[in-house]
Amino acid sequence: MKINKISIFYICFLTILFIVCMSNTVFAADPKLVSTINSAFEKIEEYIVKISTPAAAVAVGTGVLMKKFSFGDEEKIRTSNKLIKGSLFSYGFILCIDLVLSLFQSLLT
Repeated sequence: MKINKISIFYICFLTILFIVCMSNTVFAADPKLVSTINSAFEKIEEYIVKISTPAAAVAVGTGVLMKKFSFGDEEKIRTSNKLIKGSLFSYGFILCIDLVLSLFQSLLT
């Protein structure tokens, strides 16, 4: 009698373990709120990339013109160099973040 209860327990335990480990597919859709938030974040990311391109171009152009018309003033030359480097770094950072997010999105789907 004691062996019978232990064997039933092991069979039930192994059955539950088998069902949990082997079921790797889920048949459910994302809730409406989650899909709305995901689409909103995608639009925000798209707008940030669209806005950052002309902003970086304007900042680099401003730095070049500032350097051109500094007339030898070292403070203006240093400021323009910082402006050019900062704007290129920021634009590169935004593009890298966009690349990493698209990589994660492609890996998850």
